[in-house]
Amino acid sequence: MRVLLIATNRHDKLQSRLNAQPMPIGLAYIAGHLDHERHEVKVLDLMFSNDHLADLEATVKEFQPQMVGMSVRNLSNHSYMNTIWALPISKEVIDRIRTVSDAVIVCGGPAFSIMPSECFEYLGADLGLSGDAGETFAALADRMADGEPSYFDLPGLVYKKDGQTIQNEGFCTSEFAKPPRLEDLDMHRYNKAGFGIGILTKLGGFYYPASASEAQINESGWRVIRPIDEVVAEVKSMKERFNMKKVFFVDNGFNLPLDHAKSLCSQLIESDVKIRWNTCLAPFACDTELIGLMKDAGCGLVMMVNRSGNPGDMDSMVEENEALAEVCRMCDDGGLHYNIGKQFGEPGETRESVDNKLEFLRSINPAVANLRVGVSVMPGTEVAVIAKKEGLIKDESELVKPTFYIADEVKPWIVDYLKEQVEKDPRWNLS
Repeated sequence: MRVLLIATNRHDKLQSRLNAQPMPIGLAYIAGHLDHERHEVKVLDLMFSNDHLADLEATVKEFQPQMVGMSVRNLSNHSYMNTIWALPISKEVIDRIRTVSDAVIVCGGPAFSIMPSECFEYLGADLGLSGDAGETFAALADRMADGEPSYFDLPGLVYKKDGQTIQNEGFCTSEFAKPPRLEDLDMHRYNKAGFGIGILTKLGGFYYPASASEAQINESGWRVIRPIDEVVAEVKSMKERFNMKKVFFVDNGFNLPLDHAKSLCSQLIESDVKIRWNTCLAPFACDTELIGLMKDAGCGLVMMVNRSGNPGDMDSMVEENEALAEVCRMCDDGGLHYNIGKQFGEPGETRESVDNKLEFLRSINPAVANLRVGVSVMPGTEVAVIAKKEGLIKDESELVKPTFYIADEVKPWIVDYLKEQVEKDPRWNLS
């Protein structure tokens, strides 16, 4: 069966300022899990396309796929100042495919997995898969090729029945046992793009911006932790195959669990792979030994995961900031550059809490500080509950579109005030 895999992400900015073109690593894992002896597989990545719909139509007409797998990476860019809703691009892709093909269209990816039913209904796909779908998509392709109608029992499957959207219980799960198939991607261009080529180490939640929690201090708090030897072997292989210059370790909090992070760094050093890399760092459960190991292993930059405390409780804010400041000092002392983000306008935000956050940012030395206006409301969060209670939304299904919560006390002045502050420091960015 002819299977066309499409990466629809075209968003090429991080924090609305920094150039970053993330490689579609999830789609590459899908391609790697498919049986290439049974299926003819083609990958279409729209990131670098000058006319993505024209390129899409030409590819579909030439390849004549029977099944299309589409990766939906983002719901939005989570920026209040320059909001971009990502789903319409994916819908345009599906609509254009429909004009020239009757292939079965299957959607998945991180954004789809946050709101499977809502994304499925908006996009108008034939099927959807929520979760880590490498093995499941491969099984679905095999069953469809065999003409089996029995794939409706697959976990994480979303489909229509009698006009109603049905979402099977659970998520697709993957052992990530097969390597991502990267030779179909423009690795030369990704080698030059942004923060480095993505290599999966651990996965927590599906949400982005990624958040880290105390639960992830232990291995049980992660949905995926790849064996360290596999990660190191993949780094060496990608450097040899693609002359890779830089890696981004895909990880909600690289330092969690602490022993795992130290072991990975030690094996990178022992392997003598000599690669530059970046990742995300949780602002707790860290120590100077790890920072030193990260630096020695080639880490050049970490993105500090945001934790603000409760703006309505100054004691908790001070406590969180002290813990964050301690990790920042470790990075400064160890010569490890870091970016950091702070949200303004959270529930309970006041003039005092805003100034407290600004004073904190002035007290540290980040490469870039990203000041986020409002909270990008995501389903299943405490902010979503508050947004519904205060009438910002009627139902969480509305969150398929970008929605921002800004506390009433700061809403009239927060944007202008932050603009004034950002103008004073070239390292500060407002989004």
